[in-house]
Amino acid sequence: MSGVSPSHVIATAGHVDHGKSTLVLALTGTDPDRLAEEKERGLTIDLGFAATALPSGRGVAIIDVPGHVRFLKNMLAGVGAVDACLFIVAATEGWKPQSEEHLRILGLLGVEHGVIALTKVGLADDDLQELALLDIEEHVAGTFLEGAPIIAVDALDGTGLDDLRAALDDLVDRAPRAADDGRPRLWIDRAFAAKGAGTVVTGTLTGGRIRVEDELTLIPHERPVRVRGIQSQHADRTKVAPGNRVALNLGGVSHDELTRGDVLIQADQWHRTDRIDARLAVLETLDHDVSRRGAYLLYVGSGEHPVRLRVLGPDAIAPGTSEAVRMFLPHRLPLRPGDHFVLREAGRAETVGGGEILDVDPIVAASRARPDRSVDRVIAERGWITADQLELLTGERRDPDAGRWVVDPATLAAALETLRERITAAQGLGLDVAVLDDRERAGLDLLAGIEIDGGHVRLADEADPLQDHPYLDALQASPFSPPDPDDVDRTELRELVRRGQVLSKDGVFFAAAAVDAAAAAMSDLLAAQPEGVTVAAFRDALGCTRKHAVPLLTILDETGRTRRRGDVRIAGPRLRSAEVEQ
Repeated sequence: MSGVSPSHVIATAGHVDHGKSTLVLALTGTDPDRLAEEKERGLTIDLGFAATALPSGRGVAIIDVPGHVRFLKNMLAGVGAVDACLFIVAATEGWKPQSEEHLRILGLLGVEHGVIALTKVGLADDDLQELALLDIEEHVAGTFLEGAPIIAVDALDGTGLDDLRAALDDLVDRAPRAADDGRPRLWIDRAFAAKGAGTVVTGTLTGGRIRVEDELTLIPHERPVRVRGIQSQHADRTKVAPGNRVALNLGGVSHDELTRGDVLIQADQWHRTDRIDARLAVLETLDHDVSRRGAYLLYVGSGEHPVRLRVLGPDAIAPGTSEAVRMFLPHRLPLRPGDHFVLREAGRAETVGGGEILDVDPIVAASRARPDRSVDRVIAERGWITADQLELLTGERRDPDAGRWVVDPATLAAALETLRERITAAQGLGLDVAVLDDRERAGLDLLAGIEIDGGHVRLADEADPLQDHPYLDALQASPFSPPDPDDVDRTELRELVRRGQVLSKDGVFFAAAAVDAAAAAMSDLLAAQPEGVTVAAFRDALGCTRKHAVPLLTILDETGRTRRRGDVRIAGPRLRSAEVEQ
């Protein structure tokens, strides 16, 4: 099969043993508990995956996450790129501690849509169900799940499953489609060896399409890999759009070299960073402030990364508040502003908060940094930044202001003013463009009232410094015995030669008119001596020395006015035209 349109990816969430996996099996026909240990213990340990078609025909992929606190990092790996959630609470037990933590994590990761399934209703009488409903409504008040439909279901006898499917259909209709900005990124949540295929990785594709035979880069290893095959929605594909669960068969890497949290990208489309500025919202349920002291784990994408934390501004962040922080990662990752994360403290084994990445390449010292999502701030802090680099750092494409750069307005105005001052102060031919850097050369295109000639820039209303140049007058006064340019500025001399007003050969300089006059003299000599003219005869006819006659003859040869035959010159193909010009 060919490509597949964007689907939706939703994640289950909820307390352990509230029936998440059983419900996924009933909805999709796929048992998400794939490990023998999971089946033996009746407990989801790692991520499970299933997919189904909803009544409308829309496809939906479901990530089943573990509910037990000991496997929270596995849960976090599964919810990093989901559109919505299927939140599960058992009618027999009601709201539990892990229900609360999962809800907070989903909110921190930016999930905004969900459906609540009240499971195991076959084991609960009406009063118990009513208490569970009130419990749920109380706990989701003020969160993204406030007002979400609550569907009573029993996965074993099928009660409410049709209603749940209809609610999921409405959910994926309301949830935003995955954006396609042409920058694919796949956080790997599983890697294994498939018989007859080799290395296979799975993940939720975001940002852009992937095609068979694409060359991707594996991060953080910075290793090239090739996409040998794609599966999505239970079928082989030639390409797949963002918003889908995918399995990629990769060439160029062994599965045992891969770990959860690795990521696949197109190399030239992403800035890799090991330092980020972010907005950290601390959970109000936390019983202590958050400061730089602590062993923190950052959960972003599908990975877990130990980080060092620096609070920007105050020394600590109180529960229920948010502040900007700077985090230092152990290796470089392809992150972008707007990516969501969760932060846990390893020592206390607790989720402290989470938030949104603001800057993936902070350059201002932490003591002065005031990060936000503003693209103008990124430009202002750098002054000059190429349009390509700005897009890598912010995800936004802006037209360049000067050359290939996007420039802070104040910085650009100051640079142009300085550049005009340098041009005004330049002597002689003007300011040599060769001494300008790339940015200054780009600024020349923005300056009015200047002109560039011969690699020099000067004010347009200034007189030509070479007009009536004394050395040109001297050459014209003695055309065949020209003076040496000992006292002539070398830059001005090169410009006279570039303009063609002066000709140079073997260290001797002639006025252009002298060469035309020499051609006319040669024409007269050949009219009398058609068999050829010697150097001596030419020298005597011009009344000059051999030092000047030989360079002149060389110029005549090179311009086709004469040809050398042995020791004499004969007429060249352009001699007649030269004679006519005279």
